Amino acid sequence: MDITIHTTFLPHDDPEASLAFYRDTLGFEVRKQVEYGGMHWNTVGPAGQPEVNLVLHPPGAEPGITDEERKTIAEMMAKGTYQSIMLATGDLDDVFERVQASGAEVMQEPTDQPWGSRDCAFRDPAGNTVRIQERG
Repeated sequence: MDITIHTTFLPHDDPEASLAFYRDTLGFEVRKQVEYGGMHWNTVGPAGQPEVNLVLHPPGAEPGITDEERKTIAEMMAKGTYQSIMLATGDLDDVFERVQASGAEVMQEPTDQPWGSRDCAFRDPAGNTVRIQERG
């Protein structure tokens, strides 16, 4: 079987702030921008990896979600417990310094983990956890 990860989704509560974080801070390419009914979906991805896409989307826009569920999603996003993503880099210290300089909320400085990896963590503008691991 040949299966790859093509697209994943992270919610945003401010499309411009999220786009700026992933584009300007992390250096992702903007692949597609869609506006519908006042809502914005921005597809970004790492340069040189056109087959990997991250869709920054309005939370709760899916059909069938109730107002109560939208409220729960908003509460979880505010606490930073709704979504996360794990990225990887060859130079964790450089990426950490760049992301920290952007003003992003630092959750964890570069740390050697007991399971053998070295990583750091931030919150993006919507509160999503962005964990960045150093490739070995």
